[in-house]
Amino acid sequence: MTTQNNTLTISKIFTVIKQSLKGEQQDYTQGSIPKAVFLLAIPMILELSLESVFAVVDMFFVSKLGENAIATVGLTESVITIIYSVAIGLSTAATAIVARRIGEKNPDAAAHAGAQSLVVALIVTLLLSIPGVIFAGDILTIMGASNEVVAEGTTFARIMLGSSAAIMLLFLINGIFRGAGDAAMAMKSLWIASLINIILCPICIHFFGLKGAAIATVFGRSSGVLYQCYHLFKGSGILKFHGRYFNFNTGIVKSIVNIAWPATFQFIIASGSWIVLTRLVAETGGTSASAGYQIAFRNFVFFILPAWGLSNAAATLVGQNLGAKQLERAEQSVLLTAKYNAIFMTFVMLLFLFFATPIVRIFTQDDTVVRYGALSLQIIGSGYIFYGLGMVMIQALNGAGDTRTPTVINFICFWLFQVPLAYFLAKGLDLKSTGVFIAIPAAETVIALVAWYYFKKGKWKEVKV
Repeated sequence: MTTQNNTLTISKIFTVIKQSLKGEQQDYTQGSIPKAVFLLAIPMILELSLESVFAVVDMFFVSKLGENAIATVGLTESVITIIYSVAIGLSTAATAIVARRIGEKNPDAAAHAGAQSLVVALIVTLLLSIPGVIFAGDILTIMGASNEVVAEGTTFARIMLGSSAAIMLLFLINGIFRGAGDAAMAMKSLWIASLINIILCPICIHFFGLKGAAIATVFGRSSGVLYQCYHLFKGSGILKFHGRYFNFNTGIVKSIVNIAWPATFQFIIASGSWIVLTRLVAETGGTSASAGYQIAFRNFVFFILPAWGLSNAAATLVGQNLGAKQLERAEQSVLLTAKYNAIFMTFVMLLFLFFATPIVRIFTQDDTVVRYGALSLQIIGSGYIFYGLGMVMIQALNGAGDTRTPTVINFICFWLFQVPLAYFLAKGLDLKSTGVFIAIPAAETVIALVAWYYFKKGKWKEVKV
């Protein structure tokens, strides 16, 4: 009897996985909550996992070019996180509004809101790309890069900063798909982008050197955007874009901006603190510490993105269930997702604590770089459970359209706690780069506890979008 039950359970699991990957239209405001979580989370996890695979593969090939190349990529991407922040902020707004309209059973209004978010994104892209192209070398210098790194990396930085449209649209359109509950489409578009990146990266690096990595990335992301646009305009999903939806609508744009600007600052605050910490590592530990930290951070991202996928599922479920006036179901969805995330992150934490050195040695054999990389991976990894819990709580608030509360939480925990703590430990106690590493899990733990408190207060249930 037990064997038969196990067979049925395994069969149900494979059925849910198959259903989630097909991308069939679902009503996430009814039925089993665990099933709803997995139907959304599986493609979201797979989507972001392949993106994280590319991040690791990219670092693998770039690392063969030497520590200057590693430092260039790390410093450039620390600045590009500002572009990511704007993209994620707009994506957060689009997800919240689209999910709310879908929950209200109004797909036309959802598509209209999605189209208006694209209009806003294109305007913002112009404001970011042009200065990035002009001042690429100066940006690397400001970030603390050596003269050699600036000489080798300016072209790479210029290509990456100048291609912000591909980053912006890839993130934003996937946010629109997620809000509509079509996580499978978001997964497929990012898979296309990442697979093309992975294939082209070694080829382009072979022929063009470091700038080849940037060329491959831009080409891959642009391919993903073209795939997204095809399905928005020609596809048969729940969302169908029409030309009239792009006529500037002050009311919808105002709603998008009201949600997006705190969400954007929320991530700018987080990424800005990372930029400060990245510079502090380079300043107190030198190029070897910076290179080790960048390798560790790529692995950190590799394992954090699946947890981010689960968190995105929580955001969609909150938005759609609030739209359907299912307040209790929205809360239950978040708590269940937080439980799943904590379990996953526990395994990752143990992996980093016990296998940090072998992981870093995959990317470099330089003993000094390995030592810094393994140490940072172990220290940062020690707080992984709290990262998982905090991410779900923050995304739940964002999915409800309450982007201001997480923004305040980020500002206090990153800039008033993490950055001062990092400087105190690194310079005041002379722990150097190790002090910076310690400040990261300390701040993330505080964020998780504060976000949990505000989620349990329940004011997010009253937000109107």
